[in-house]
Amino acid sequence: MLSTDSVGSPFRGVIPALVTPFREDGSLCVTGIAKLTHRMLDAGCTGTVWPGSLGEGQTLALDERIEGWRTICAASEGKGNTFATISAASTRDAVRQVEHAAEIGVRGCMILPPYVHKGSWREYRAHFEAMLSAAALPMMLYNNPAAYIVDVSAEQTFEIADRHANLVAVKDSSGDARRLTALVAGSSTRTRKVGALVGLDDCAVEGARIGACGWIAGLANAMPLESVHLFTLAQSLDATNRAACDALYAWFLPLLRLDTVPDFVQLIKLAMAETQTGDERVRAPRQPVDGAERARALEIIRHAIAKRPR
Repeated sequence: MLSTDSVGSPFRGVIPALVTPFREDGSLCVTGIAKLTHRMLDAGCTGTVWPGSLGEGQTLALDERIEGWRTICAASEGKGNTFATISAASTRDAVRQVEHAAEIGVRGCMILPPYVHKGSWREYRAHFEAMLSAAALPMMLYNNPAAYIVDVSAEQTFEIADRHANLVAVKDSSGDARRLTALVAGSSTRTRKVGALVGLDDCAVEGARIGACGWIAGLANAMPLESVHLFTLAQSLDATNRAACDALYAWFLPLLRLDTVPDFVQLIKLAMAETQTGDERVRAPRQPVDGAERARALEIIRHAIAKRPR
């Protein structure tokens, strides 16, 4: 039986879902990806995952994914884990991505349901199982019903884990705390554990306190040190640390909520531009936010920067 300390391994701690830096001509900026990876790991993040929704994965070609994974693996060597996000409209393409990622040497994969397709659980299960069977890598299922239609229950997750030992974790972005508690409580009675990771930034503290082993973080791209500190404090049972966590959370929460709205990619990149850790370039059809939305976001970001804990 796995010890509690290894539940979800290697998907543990703060793992930023990296944004994708682009050059002025719209092409992938591998230099930017490498610098971003170094900064996340230097701040104490345990690894990085790319290219998910925040990394604009839907807009990236396979050769861009491969180039990015190679870059991140090289930048992470000896410092942290590289995780590949696997997302495709077809099972065939998803399996190919897993195979390429394994050849490159990633530490594990985050696997998504098929884009667009609205089908039966039998079809989704087969899609997940094909990816799990494609490489002997630890894998984390990503459950985000608002974005990807399907809502994978704790029971369905455990059903797949019983058949595939390399399904070791779930990133849950349902926004329902009961889903996290079902995963944590259900796993605690199982011989083969499945770790639960928080997938929405404004649930990080609540998730840590009910037993989540990690956080797939968005605002960490702009503020990794604060993200690592927040999650570490949230996992502590010490009263002094809990009070410090509450104070830090009160400051951080307005920023963390930028991760939970439709334009979260643009808003997190705006936060990076304001903290001088990146720029606002996104790939069309996305465009930087403007108007009232931009003004409100800048007010939140600049207030947070002015009151940033020292």
